[in-house]
Amino acid sequence: MATIFTKIVNGNIPCYKVAETNSFLAFLDINPNTKGHTLCIPKTEIDKVFDLDKKKFLELMDFSRTVAVAIEKSIDCKRIGMSVIGLEVPHAHVHLIPLNDMEDARFISKKHFSHEEFSQIAKGISAHL
Repeated sequence: MATIFTKIVNGNIPCYKVAETNSFLAFLDINPNTKGHTLCIPKTEIDKVFDLDKKKFLELMDFSRTVAVAIEKSIDCKRIGMSVIGLEVPHAHVHLIPLNDMEDARFISKKHFSHEEFSQIAKGISAHL
């Protein structure tokens, strides 16, 4: 059965798209730790990030770096943190989280944004790609 991320890739579930290539997609996390929290995924459904072949893994990291640079240009933060956990959705993904302190990296306190705010955040990041 397709994961929620595969359904997003296939257009069955909407997302706030930040960046896209033939192989990868970046979109805002709808349950974000901070403003600009973005997920980078391979379009091909692979459960664990370390199950990606070396070439795809390096391409995902390069894609994630490009997105992180754009996030840092558009969101006021001290740095962009990266987390690879993979327990919630069995589809390889990288969390890019704007950080101002260590609490921002914890997946405990979540932020809430309106549809309009999510759209503006995604457009702001995309403008810096």
